[in-house]
Amino acid sequence: MTRRQAMSKVDRANYVYNKRVHTRICPSETTAHAVCMRRSSPTRPIGHGATISAPHMHAHTVENLLPLLCPGARVLDIGSGSGYLVADGAGTVVGIEHVPELVDWSVQNLARDGLGAALAGGRIRMVAGDGRKGYPDAGPYDVIHVGAAAPTMPAELVEQLACPGRMFIPVGTVAQQIVQVDKDADGNVTQQELFDVMYVPLTDRKPQA
Repeated sequence: MTRRQAMSKVDRANYVYNKRVHTRICPSETTAHAVCMRRSSPTRPIGHGATISAPHMHAHTVENLLPLLCPGARVLDIGSGSGYLVADGAGTVVGIEHVPELVDWSVQNLARDGLGAALAGGRIRMVAGDGRKGYPDAGPYDVIHVGAAAPTMPAELVEQLACPGRMFIPVGTVAQQIVQVDKDADGNVTQQELFDVMYVPLTDRKPQA
């Protein structure tokens, strides 16, 4: 599966409140910068202090993780929000979100997007919980995506990466960077800072309520 195929198979309009704001992928382009917007579509609130990332960030995420998004892969999406990136995953996908109302909404979104059978069959699982601790019950994971900024690199999440495995995570407080974390077949871990970002913090239910 190519990045373009992964992005184009999901209708973003099913995962936002304002259905008029959505994106399409330019068929002539093949990089993360190929996201074309019918109108400006930045990060948008989805309630409870959470947001859905801008389309170009979803494109960057998919492009970065695509080499490991193979059939049979185990994927963990932390801060799964509306469920948009869960819908993009291959293999078995767990979405964890600490706001129960968003978990319920994401299940509705995924079902509306034609993924009801994947939910019923267990290929996609949406759970309410503290994503800072990951979800070890279904690990280790070939791919971990974190949709909010951790103040420092979470050791528990690195531990839950498979060998090999990759994590795409924003790290920092005032200054934040996307960090690519790779664990090789021998369990050796490397980290690479990719670019600057500004995400909502990875937090618990109380400050986000």
